[in-house]
Amino acid sequence: MRRKLAVVPEKCSGCRVCEIACAVHREKANNPKKARVRVTTVYPHPVVRMPVVCSQCKDAKCMAACPTDAIYNRNGVVLIKDADCVGCHACVDACPFGAMYIHPDIDVPLKCDLCGDNGQPHCARMCPTEAIVFLPEHVFGQAHRLNNVLSYAHMKEIEYIEDGKSKLLHYSDNNAAEGRDQKGGD
Repeated sequence: MRRKLAVVPEKCSGCRVCEIACAVHREKANNPKKARVRVTTVYPHPVVRMPVVCSQCKDAKCMAACPTDAIYNRNGVVLIKDADCVGCHACVDACPFGAMYIHPDIDVPLKCDLCGDNGQPHCARMCPTEAIVFLPEHVFGQAHRLNNVLSYAHMKEIEYIEDGKSKLLHYSDNNAAEGRDQKGGD
């Protein structure tokens, strides 16, 4: 069963333990800039912290962009053959998620390979808040469906077009309705 890394941004504290765990495991260096995962922070409001990890795409844009075919897919994991890489960084530019990194001390782009040891990747294992999790691939469809349902549940209104005219559909505010019911029952 294929497994992938998933990120739960709401759980990320910004501690960057994932970066250190990755860099120490892969590069034997206590240097988060040598990690294959990076925590991106956006602020001032709302503050969002989110680890950026490789999605191990089935149709990997990084692989298609590589002029030397140094990037390949083995059992659902996108890997780089260090010996074939010429360091052009076309793959870094092609990654739609920004999940490939460059470090001046390392000739080959840094890209997650799920730690390559068939266990739980170190970033997920060491994350104190479980903001990075290693899940079976079939769970991802369920998560996307749940996110879609939740995004509609939080909407107050949605704009749509009917007969060439823009219209608004207002969703009921259940909390306000419950408040009215409780007041009316007194």
